[in-house]
Amino acid sequence: MSESAVENELVAILGQHLAELRVARGLTQEQVALAAGVSRQYYQLLEAGLRTRKPRTPANPTLSTLISVSRVLGTPLPTLLGEVFGRSRS
Repeated sequence: MSESAVENELVAILGQHLAELRVARGLTQEQVALAAGVSRQYYQLLEAGLRTRKPRTPANPTLSTLISVSRVLGTPLPTLLGEVFGRSRS
């Protein structure tokens, strides 16, 4: 699997997992974004696994963003990332 394919797969899994955690906690995207200090649009893109809608480039969140979002979702970052990599086929 190429590096870009691995990256695309991981960010898609991350986005899906963030959405699952958010829904399980009864939060909206706007609530998570506000509490994490990011825009709602950015968080929507993160859940979609994207950095921009056009040309659909993969998300590349900073470590500080991931830490903030994981705190809001009540999941330690190592656990969040471990679950993402555990779901990966790579």
